[in-house]
Amino acid sequence: MDKRDIESCEITAIHEDIIDSVKEKMPEEETLCDLAELFKVFGDSTRVKILWALDESEMCVCDIAALLNMTQSAISHQLRILKQARLVKSRREGKVVYYSLDDDHVKEIFDQGLSHIKEK
Repeated sequence: MDKRDIESCEITAIHEDIIDSVKEKMPEEETLCDLAELFKVFGDSTRVKILWALDESEMCVCDIAALLNMTQSAISHQLRILKQARLVKSRREGKVVYYSLDDDHVKEIFDQGLSHIKEK
């Protein structure tokens, strides 16, 4: 396949049936913006490392900080972002707050991403 085949069409015919079909199925603009924001959260390697760790085990801030060789403050900041994106949840046990992945969807997103980058 030639590179030109990918970049543009040689004819300018508009396929109205295809456009209409796709337009009908396309989510609302706000939904697509929310999806883009979700993917932005995955754009930080520290947050990806935290998600990886929480996929393996529920952990407290101290443990995550020790694992990643970072300050508790830096980890707390990233956890706040992950929590706002509903990717992690927390629970308190006495004086300790434990973090875990919010639900199985987060693991699925993470696993799909890993699967995609590992395929060659």
